[in-house]
Amino acid sequence: MFKPDETTYKLNDGNQMPVLGFGTYKLDKPELMNQSVQTAYNAGYRLFDTAQYYRNEKMLGDAIRNLGVRREDVFITDKVTEMNQGHDLTINSTDFSLQQLGTDYIDLLLVHWPVAEHFFETWEAFEELKKQGKVRSIGVSNFTRSQLELLKTQANEMPVVNQIETHPYLTQAPLIKFDHDQSIVTQAWSPLGRGLLLDNPMINKMAAHHHKSAAQIILRWDIQRGVAVIPKSQDPKRIAQNADLNFELSGDEMSMLDVMNRNQRTGNEPELVYELGKQYKMYQQ
Repeated sequence: MFKPDETTYKLNDGNQMPVLGFGTYKLDKPELMNQSVQTAYNAGYRLFDTAQYYRNEKMLGDAIRNLGVRREDVFITDKVTEMNQGHDLTINSTDFSLQQLGTDYIDLLLVHWPVAEHFFETWEAFEELKKQGKVRSIGVSNFTRSQLELLKTQANEMPVVNQIETHPYLTQAPLIKFDHDQSIVTQAWSPLGRGLLLDNPMINKMAAHHHKSAAQIILRWDIQRGVAVIPKSQDPKRIAQNADLNFELSGDEMSMLDVMNRNQRTGNEPELVYELGKQYKMYQQ
């Protein structure tokens, strides 16, 4: 049985992470953040995902405090943006993020995008932040297999999570399998393809059969393939709906969703971001 406030994945460092999280990208007004976080918490969400790039850490921290719950009752994910990578900048920017969030620790800190210029020193700073107790778990976002294998050559500990763009039009099956084989949890950002898939006839046919929404079908597909999800919405009805995932897709339905892959991204290509970082370093030299 899927219960959003109870269903978790055990990370490779021993910590637990909720399978379902609430994405806060583009929630840029305090009233909207408060309303959305309250609705999400009431619906069972316990993981709240932000990033330095979103510029809403303070709003999220305030909204969580407004819930009136214990700090340990919520799980906060934050991400270090490209411009703040490098050893000292990572440490300093994370300290500032902690101030903005109004908390003593971040449950999960991610490298937002791989940047060649500061690739290893950023991760070294992450490991230090964990030892200092400022973060409980450390992971990455938008890393490819080759970047994870490169990180492994110098890392003292590997990421617990790889947060990537994945949805039925970008299934990322080989990367997800690699993550699993390395005991890394895959977490889907943009699991609904930024709305791209919600009009798909096949998905809507499944939705009608289960008396669910197209979004619920996609999120359930992710969970059944072992992927954590962080859908986002500003609509209270959809926020609650996206947490109502206590149903089962058949093997045939899972297969039909698996074969929809088009390798179609809605965001940046990780290798391109990484290479741009390398080019920038060469230019600086």
